[in-house]
Amino acid sequence: MQMRGYLSAVRDAELADLQAAIQRFVRGEVKSGNAQFCPSSAQLCIEVRERRVMRELMARRAAQVPAKLVTG
Repeated sequence: MQMRGYLSAVRDAELADLQAAIQRFVRGEVKSGNAQFCPSSAQLCIEVRERRVMRELMARRAAQVPAKLVTG
C-alpha cells in the first residue's frame, strides 16, 4: 500500500526532480519529518514539487544570461 502511495504521488513527476528529491532525503537535507523514518508519500510529493520549481527557476535564469550578454 505504501508503494502505491509513493507511485501515485510521483506519477507525473520528471525523473530529474524525483531523483533530486530522493537524494535530499537520503542526505538528510529535508527538514520536515523524522530522518529515522522514510518520508510519507505527501512529504515526497512536496519535495518533488520544490525540486521542480528550483529546476524551472534555474532554467529561466540560464536562458536570460545570453540575452544579457548580447544587450550588454
